[in-house]
Amino acid sequence: MRRLRLITGLVIAAFVVGHFTNHALGVVSVEAMNGMRAGLASWWRSLPGTVLLYGSLATHFALALVSLYRRSTLRMPAWEAGQLLLGLAIPPLLIAHVVGTRLTWELLGHYIDYERIVGLLWSDSLAAGRQSLLLLIVWTHLCFGMHYWLRIKAWYPAVQPVAFAAALLIPAVALAGFAAAGASLWPAIETVGGMQKYNLELAGMTDAQRARLAAWREGLTWGFWLLLGATLLARWLRARIGATYQVRHASGRVLTAPVGRSILEAIRDAGIPHASVCGGRARCTTCRVRIGDGLAALPPPRPAEAKALARIEAPPNVRLACQTRPRESVTVTPLLPAGADAALARRPGSPQGREQRIVAMFVDLRESTQLAEGRLPYDVVFVMNQFFAEMYQALRASNGYYAQFRGDGLLALYGLQSELPQACRDALAGAAEMQRRMDRLNASLAADLAQPLRIGIGVHAGVAIVGTMGPPDASIHSAIGDNINIAARLEGMTKAYRCTLVVSEETLRTAGIDPRGAPLHRVRVRGRTERLNVYAVDDPRNLVKERKAEIGV
Repeated sequence: MRRLRLITGLVIAAFVVGHFTNHALGVVSVEAMNGMRAGLASWWRSLPGTVLLYGSLATHFALALVSLYRRSTLRMPAWEAGQLLLGLAIPPLLIAHVVGTRLTWELLGHYIDYERIVGLLWSDSLAAGRQSLLLLIVWTHLCFGMHYWLRIKAWYPAVQPVAFAAALLIPAVALAGFAAAGASLWPAIETVGGMQKYNLELAGMTDAQRARLAAWREGLTWGFWLLLGATLLARWLRARIGATYQVRHASGRVLTAPVGRSILEAIRDAGIPHASVCGGRARCTTCRVRIGDGLAALPPPRPAEAKALARIEAPPNVRLACQTRPRESVTVTPLLPAGADAALARRPGSPQGREQRIVAMFVDLRESTQLAEGRLPYDVVFVMNQFFAEMYQALRASNGYYAQFRGDGLLALYGLQSELPQACRDALAGAAEMQRRMDRLNASLAADLAQPLRIGIGVHAGVAIVGTMGPPDASIHSAIGDNINIAARLEGMTKAYRCTLVVSEETLRTAGIDPRGAPLHRVRVRGRTERLNVYAVDDPRNLVKERKAEIGV
């Protein structure tokens, strides 16, 4: 339904842009307006164009009523309320325009060109004002819809300034064209004794024909108000008749809502702020919540929700509040701040934590404090940036993810997009690549360093909690957990064992790599009761060489 609403909206937008551009030619001449009108009419007045345009108008309006009916609460953000009110204001104003132009041509055979329509509007200041208001309302509603559709697209911020300029320019030039066309017709109007007489002569209709058009206007207007009233009444009855469910919110409040109302609607109806960048259309996922009690009783996600959740790799207990309509009580915890914006919606990664088997790697630059002794701050920053650049490139070459840096070290993650055995092999290959790049960096800085730079690397595989962490404006995709702490402890052990790499036995076994000669140590890791088997490796490249030899590379 949302896709159909979008498609019909784009069809209407195409007509509106062409129509307003046609208006803008009034700054040139009425003849120029009629010339472009003839070209546009050849399509929009053809059978396919007519079906497409008026079918889109009817479908778009019908879908809006369906959406209004399904909305069991009228609490919504200001922008959403503005778009809804603007959309409902269009039909009463549009009906008179359509009846006076298209139906006049279809039913009575009168061709309404720009000279006639501008003359008719200029003869009645109220009608001219109403038509100008219609133009602005239609354009504002269109811009609202386009903006809130596109704002979660990654490329949209780059083109937004241009789009904003066009949004201001097009209606301004269209109104200027209408005013210029009216001014150019004024001399001709005066020569026939005034605007009212001129308009009557242009109209060329009998009283019976005028009455027929008036009946059409009145009938269509009444039809609109009856449909809108019936929709609001049905929505009101649905919200007050039937079963209810409870939402146990993380704030401690217990909310009661009628069955059929989404979790987002229930939360907003209670006056609790909740994020929803796309307005509840399953496009942005910012309304996501973690479900506690009641998960098993929820209906499965519909295709739009399932697609959005798959995009962020959400675990089974995470649902979109705007799409989930419980029939029994549920416990929910919002996963994003209520003020989450479009930038957060576009950010890759899953903001909620999830358990995942990954490989954690801590890398530390040895004796970095001595590096700063006797050097200017600029020189120290230059060397450190060179170091981090080389480590980053090593991670890129081995499918690692640069999670965060800490002073003179960094945390890298492997296995975010691969199975654990491959992640273990990639991590060891990454350690070897880091050692190779450190040798190259030392060679290039040999004249500036009293002694070569050295690194310590700790690697451990296991289950960790992975997700986007930190404040909304500066969050990072990282991992926490006991196994992350173990990797950090192993990196610290490289100092005691005077080696480059300390890797857990479990990681080597999962990778299918034999340590071959590396000494085994049974160590006690702070925070764990049982001891852990680790290998102290002087040069990680030896492990990779052994692996290559085993597979015949």
